[in-house]
Amino acid sequence: MNMFASIVTDLGFGDAGKGTTVDFLARQINGATVVRFNGGAQAAHNVHTTDGRHHTFSQFGSGTLVPGTRTYLSRFVLFDPYALMREAEGLMRLGVGSPLSLVTVDEAALTVTPFQKAANRLREALRGDGRHGSVGMGIGETMADMLAFPEQAVYAVDLRDVAVLTQKLHKQQALKYAEFAPYFAVLSHNNLLRDELRVITDPAMPRLIAQTMVTLMRSCTLGTMATLRRLSATSPLIFEGAQGILIDEWHGFHPYTTWSTTTNDNANTLLRELMYQGSVTRYGVVRAYSTRHGPGPFPSESSALTTALPDSHNHFGVWQREFRVGWLDLPLTRYALTVSAGTDAVVLTHLDRWATLPEKKVVTHYRLGEGELSLRARLAVVLDETVREPGFVFIKSFKPKTDLEDLTYQELLGEIVTKATPVYQSVSHTGEAYAEFVGMMLDLPVTITSYGKTAADKRSTKRLHMVA
Repeated sequence: MNMFASIVTDLGFGDAGKGTTVDFLARQINGATVVRFNGGAQAAHNVHTTDGRHHTFSQFGSGTLVPGTRTYLSRFVLFDPYALMREAEGLMRLGVGSPLSLVTVDEAALTVTPFQKAANRLREALRGDGRHGSVGMGIGETMADMLAFPEQAVYAVDLRDVAVLTQKLHKQQALKYAEFAPYFAVLSHNNLLRDELRVITDPAMPRLIAQTMVTLMRSCTLGTMATLRRLSATSPLIFEGAQGILIDEWHGFHPYTTWSTTTNDNANTLLRELMYQGSVTRYGVVRAYSTRHGPGPFPSESSALTTALPDSHNHFGVWQREFRVGWLDLPLTRYALTVSAGTDAVVLTHLDRWATLPEKKVVTHYRLGEGELSLRARLAVVLDETVREPGFVFIKSFKPKTDLEDLTYQELLGEIVTKATPVYQSVSHTGEAYAEFVGMMLDLPVTITSYGKTAADKRSTKRLHMVA
């Protein structure tokens, strides 16, 4: 039996088209298992079908509209049973029969609770203009709690025991109450936070939430790595990443990052643990232009492009704020590839929208005065010695750090990106010619191109083998 796996990550800040890529891959093969390997319910992967259906995937794998496709939520995913149930209801309305029967949740998956979602939103509201761009789904709060108070962490397996779960939730509520009590007077003036304050202050909530979560979990199947190993022996695997590498917890521009490893690392780890013997292709998805939802460095941002290329699935959000558009940033994309933990091919999306632009350009380098680079900053950049101008240096990309937990390095990269001037190159290419140009600039083949929302709008230069 010819087995193979695909890994799909985002080489930008997110929203590049991972969901539609996973849907496309699932349609090329029989009975795939989509393995979610990072992030949580903040993921919003949009899939459109040729028969007019649309679904925004969050916890389910984005291949679920393809008959025979299953989902495995690995231990690296932050599980949200409320989000899973809401999503299952939406899939049933689209004609997917018994969607929960298609999902297996790893019993070691860290689980987000309403107390953590409430605290996330209260914390972000208190930051005011200094918001980090949270989507308010409790992802960072859950990870931080797990590190600081591991005994209070809720895992999917805990959702089988109402007594154990209630005890943990009582501790979570007490922790959040003590932290936010000094700010209740200020927060109570914000009508948007009424439900969040009630979750943290109502003593009946821990028991009520525990009962609800246990009831929800009765419809789900729990699994272990042994379960995934059995699936991998009979089913091609599609590992679906969430968010973008440029906001990775270790490699993004701190503090504008997510509490999640968005590179191939987690998927690579799972494959090693499975002792996977099949072939593996790692796809990096990038738009024909750049986007960013929320605050943080974005050198190629263009107000004209933001106006010209509105996104039907990304609007101003109460928590995440503005959706921003800019030109394709090759230095940042090269950096994403460097830290991606292995990328074999590029998926280039939104080529149909790129073709409509009267003016087209990309960022090829950053320009910075020689005196503006400290010694440490000079060691962090990849200079292009072929481009010269007295008194200036030209940055082609950035180097990965040697110490993974050195967040000051990520702050340094953010400072460089913020003060450097993008250098643009005009481009006349569209379609496959533009894809070839991007591949040449990134020194990596573009093997899938996308000209629209559905799988029928995509082209592939690589044939995927069917499972015998």
